[in-house]
Amino acid sequence: MLKRYWWRWLLGIGLLIGICWPAYTWSQANIKTLKNTGRTRMAPVIMVPGSSASQNRFDSLITELGKETPKKHSVLKLTVQTDGTIKYSGSIAANDNEPFIVIGFANNRDGKANIDKQAVWLNTAFKALVKTYHFNHFYALGHSNGGLIWTLFLERYLKESPKVHIDRLMTIASPYNMESTSTTAKTSMFKELYRYRTGLPESLTVYSIAGTENYTSDGTVPYNSVNYGKYIFQDQVKHFTEITVTGANTAHSDLPQNKQIVSLIRQYLLTETLPNKVRQQNAQRIQN
Repeated sequence: MLKRYWWRWLLGIGLLIGICWPAYTWSQANIKTLKNTGRTRMAPVIMVPGSSASQNRFDSLITELGKETPKKHSVLKLTVQTDGTIKYSGSIAANDNEPFIVIGFANNRDGKANIDKQAVWLNTAFKALVKTYHFNHFYALGHSNGGLIWTLFLERYLKESPKVHIDRLMTIASPYNMESTSTTAKTSMFKELYRYRTGLPESLTVYSIAGTENYTSDGTVPYNSVNYGKYIFQDQVKHFTEITVTGANTAHSDLPQNKQIVSLIRQYLLTETLPNKVRQQNAQRIQN
């Protein structure tokens, strides 16, 4: 009997799939909608400079970003003192849902011990921002050691603000293995970042940008050190992409305002929609 009426069984299975599949796709879409419903309209882009740089480090970058963006971004700057107090300058406009926030440190010196302290101070500033502006998601940008500070913060301290999550992180010339040019020797900074990597948000998208003047270094940070980021992020976050930028203005201090990198920030970090002509120009810059 089963062999005789096999086509009826096949038809029944087909009908069942036809009924269940639309219900499944609707439920998945509904879950996504429900998740997005709880997102605040404000999602700031929070920037952390590298060692020896102040809260003014990204002024040229912000100027470049403002030349082609369809809307202006307000800028708020914070400097965290060694006692945890914070000095503010600038402000966030009432209708700005994607403001730029720059967090610097009074002690901005290099070295692992200071970077560990700066991650703690970043946490202090971050909690103050969340308390004041009530956002529950954000984007992060770090130049040089600023990327290390962000990574430590995400691994160890973001969980102290459980209702807030990060959408995307972009690091520029961040030396995950410090000044080492080795492909095998591991510094104490890398070992710490690697040890706590399981604390990274699983839903995070990371872009690591390396600049090279001679395909081995940007004049300050070895390419091999930037490349060590893959051992920290791969298999821990949702997406990890490494991008290498060469050509003019790829010295370490020039990278934040490098035209190619500015285009990458617009394309991958900001959410605003650019005019078609500008998008085509940005794509051409990246290709060149």
